Amino acid sequence: MRLPQISSPHRLLSVLGVGAIFLLLNAAVRLGMVFFSGEWSGLGLGGWLGVFAVGLWYDLAALAYVWPIFALWAWVCTAGGRGRRIHALGFMVLFVLALFGAIFVAASEFVFWNEFGVRFNFIAVDYLIYTREVLGNIRESYPMGWILTGLAVLTAGIGALVWRPLWQQALGPADGFPRRSLQLGIALVLPVLSFTLVGDGPKGWFQNAGARELASNGYYDFWRAFRNNDLNYETFYSTLPAGENLVVTQEMLQRVQATAATREPRATHARVYPKVEKPGAPYNLVLVSMESLGAEFVEALGGEAGLTPNLNRLSREGLFFTATYATGLRTVRGLEALTLSLPPLPGHAIPVRKDNKGFATLGGVLREQGYDTLYLYGGYSPFDNMLDFFGGNDYEVIDRTRIDAKDISHETIWGVADEDLFKLAVRELDARSAKGKPWFAHIMTTSNHRPFTYPDKRINIPSGSGRAGAVKYSDWAVGQFLAEAKRKPWFDRTIFVLVADHTSQGRGRVDLEPKNFRIPFIIYAPKLIAPKRVDVLNSQIDVAPTVLSLMGVGYTSYFMGQDILTEGQLNPRAFMANYLTIGYLRDNRLVQLGPNRKQSVLDANSLTEIPPTDTLSRQVLREAVGQYQYTSQWVSERPRAFFKR
Repeated sequence: MRLPQISSPHRLLSVLGVGAIFLLLNAAVRLGMVFFSGEWSGLGLGGWLGVFAVGLWYDLAALAYVWPIFALWAWVCTAGGRGRRIHALGFMVLFVLALFGAIFVAASEFVFWNEFGVRFNFIAVDYLIYTREVLGNIRESYPMGWILTGLAVLTAGIGALVWRPLWQQALGPADGFPRRSLQLGIALVLPVLSFTLVGDGPKGWFQNAGARELASNGYYDFWRAFRNNDLNYETFYSTLPAGENLVVTQEMLQRVQATAATREPRATHARVYPKVEKPGAPYNLVLVSMESLGAEFVEALGGEAGLTPNLNRLSREGLFFTATYATGLRTVRGLEALTLSLPPLPGHAIPVRKDNKGFATLGGVLREQGYDTLYLYGGYSPFDNMLDFFGGNDYEVIDRTRIDAKDISHETIWGVADEDLFKLAVRELDARSAKGKPWFAHIMTTSNHRPFTYPDKRINIPSGSGRAGAVKYSDWAVGQFLAEAKRKPWFDRTIFVLVADHTSQGRGRVDLEPKNFRIPFIIYAPKLIAPKRVDVLNSQIDVAPTVLSLMGVGYTSYFMGQDILTEGQLNPRAFMANYLTIGYLRDNRLVQLGPNRKQSVLDANSLTEIPPTDTLSRQVLREAVGQYQYTSQWVSERPRAFFKR
């Protein structure tokens, strides 16, 4: 790639040359992702030309943030002979650093795309916060020495091709200080214009979610996510007239007349559930949220055979919910749903927001009943703000720091092996049982996470060989945990809940393809609950109300979830989100709500858009908008006094 030779080139041509190289690199990344993802079919030639045309627009938007760096250096260096030489030397140093950085970002984009199926987004922003875990995971998962060497060689190769013309341009004449100042001013305006004028509009033309991601730009999406970590629902999303959102929410939560719940007397969604006497109550509760365990890995849900023998057995011996959908694609979303029982709002999940205290939680409800409430995590709990969130909402947090080195059979940057976490849990539960108090333990596993390593000789798949092995090991660890629990005096009075935090999938034809959110959910208590298969559609936010109902707990519910076994039978629906797009699944209708008040209703099977004239679609859309709008208002305006004991 040789830039054209120009006699007596002006200094600014070197800046334009950098821009051309930047655009070519980003176009190459886009083309590589097309083949890497296997998504070149389906849009046709015109569609793909559109992807690259829109992609050029976003690449230019990203370039607007790069150019000022070189323009500033061109402004600093004088127009004389000495200034020209200083400019050329400094420019080439900047160029080499920028080129290596751009190639490194390109490689990172491919890794991120492989993991999440999208360009850089809010996950990448979060990774800047939790650098210990992220950098450690990269070191454990990839041969970074070889990768960095390869990137350096590629940088040197490209640099050698363009060095001479760029050097000649950088050494060229420059304008006087007034004109250089004007040129710098123009360059500094470009990021402002990019920030102000560029949005989701152009890539929003594509119906295909993969095409939208390919048309975008990783740099641009990263800064956009950085600016929009918390999106105000009422400002950006579809709304109903004042007060109607509460009416819709109350309608949805009161659909089932068979439930013993009554309306809480204040103007909220709250309901009052009376205590129900259960033989041998109060029961203990163990909630295991399993990392990245989508339905595609669970044979009992039609997934890959042979990976989850223990979950398959438990699905026959317990309450097996076959149509449960996670609210998001990250652990923090799963923790939010299981703990707060609220639909997923756009932007960051509540646990990682600043205002994350004073919520009604599953742990808070049980602590009011005299329970010890624990959150156990195999990693370091500051990650994803777990310590702050759970510690500030009625849980005692127990993490990696409570495990002696001699008790660790294996660990990664994310945490200890699941078997070590479960051994810690058994010790803690034995100690709580000795006090004579009931307890609730929420256990968050970590082994089913890249680099997918675990102790040797546990299963017949070698450690580090891929996700399938990590899934089978996690299932093995659960089996060992329950086998050990059966030997404990507290087992017969304990309800075990096994549910995934999210799936490992993200890429789909539409933003919220339902298959990417389907997860296993099993309630196991052989002495307390008879086996049953439950095929009704339900949401991850329904786990807490369902379990509390089985325990016979009386409480005032500020949850938006419902008891699947009673209320859920006549009000089957699910909530889901991927960050900017939030959704609602009901009656084979999939509602997708996005910024700029975008909305669509799709057939949940074919994923084709249904005309807005369809009566059922209008009703489901109204339900979705009303419940999300109300949830947003409740989260921001909730009266903290409601939760005081």
